[in-house]
Amino acid sequence: MYTDKTQLFSTSWDVIVIGAGNAGLCAAITAAEAGRRVLVIESAPRDMRGGNTRHTRNLRAMHEEPTDILTDAYSFEEYFDDLMRVTKGVTNEALAALTLEKSAELTSWLSHRGVRFQPALSGTLNLGRTNAFFLGGGRALLNSLCHYAEDIGISFIYDTPVKELLIDDGMCRGLLFEGHDTPLEARQFILTAGGFEANLDWLAEGWGDAAKNFLVRGTPYNKGVMLRSLLDQGAVPVGSLDQCHAVAIDARAPKYDGGIASRIDGVPFSLVVNKQAERFYDEGEDFWPKRYAIWGRLVAGQPDQTAYAILDSAGVKRFMPSVFTPIQSETIEGLAGELGLAPEALAKTVVQFNDACPEGPIDQSILDGKATTGLTPEKTNWAAPVAIPPFYGFPLRPGITFTYMGVEVNDKAQILFNDGKAATNLFAAGEIMAGNILGQGYLAGIGMTIGAVFGRIAGEEAAKRLQNK
Repeated sequence: MYTDKTQLFSTSWDVIVIGAGNAGLCAAITAAEAGRRVLVIESAPRDMRGGNTRHTRNLRAMHEEPTDILTDAYSFEEYFDDLMRVTKGVTNEALAALTLEKSAELTSWLSHRGVRFQPALSGTLNLGRTNAFFLGGGRALLNSLCHYAEDIGISFIYDTPVKELLIDDGMCRGLLFEGHDTPLEARQFILTAGGFEANLDWLAEGWGDAAKNFLVRGTPYNKGVMLRSLLDQGAVPVGSLDQCHAVAIDARAPKYDGGIASRIDGVPFSLVVNKQAERFYDEGEDFWPKRYAIWGRLVAGQPDQTAYAILDSAGVKRFMPSVFTPIQSETIEGLAGELGLAPEALAKTVVQFNDACPEGPIDQSILDGKATTGLTPEKTNWAAPVAIPPFYGFPLRPGITFTYMGVEVNDKAQILFNDGKAATNLFAAGEIMAGNILGQGYLAGIGMTIGAVFGRIAGEEAAKRLQNK
């Protein structure tokens, strides 16, 4: 590991990777295994390395038969259909197909490089068939890959923001560090530096003042500096400024870096109201892994970007608990007072909801069709009355995980420019290009899949271009 930036200039680098998260590590390892001299530059300190990968738990992988960590089968056709449904077709279908096909290789590839997986997950998230969970979570995955990378000779430098890329006619000539005027050169560059979710001023260009009320679930280091440098120098943008992965998180979470622990997974088994104590969307539209990423946007559209999940003593037991203790009262009116809502308005909403619920128990393991009747909007699954005290409430705010606007790439992970040419020696993987596949919506675990697949492609292509030079 380097600690002095000046030392970097005495080495002839084959490949420089900017960003030490999942995508960057997969790219660096692939290039180094092909015999290349690789440097990974990370803007965060060592103990905060890895961007949002630190907070992840799993990746979504295609497989044709059960494995030791995944149940049943998850075919390409089903995976592709799931992706088309959540993105509503806003995707590059060729790159999407490539990603899903190559996802079948990931668990084996990662396992051979020290990453351990836990047995298939059971329970209400319904992910045991589709998603492979890292034993120890994203932090353990990062540590395993970093240890492996160091063992095969990859160099790292931390706490080193890059301020600008020097691009000339599609070729990156070098990069500039903050506070350093001499360009650092390499033969190939791979950008995996993430998006701009921690840059609330940039977010406000798409979201307006609402962005100032967002909480950032992940790293505070994703400011979009590399993305801005690329766009300013003619890279083709992909995705919309106001499209992002944003979930409903506890309003008591910290401004940055709250991670998975701040997410509230009880939405499908609750009724969700805004500050006027009015419901505004179907809480039971689909299984949570296919819908949780729309709820940040939904909450962002409510007054003061605030909402509340209301549950009774039966509903609060149906999901993985948050790190935050729910607010509790023996009555709905009392709960309303604790949450700052008008007691009469919340009581009216709950009574109307309860009266619209069907008789009989719900079955949270399936889309049970237990729907309300006569409400706007209806709740289409798992509609159970909120009737058994004590009652519980979670205050909700939009928690942004990552942005979708990035740069367009081809199937070799080369960045494309407005002149119609692909970059000569400049590749992208991870969040900075994920908008090619995720124009909107989200499937649990697919962000890690995109990063790993295109990280490997970028590392392979960068190494390949050095063979005859």
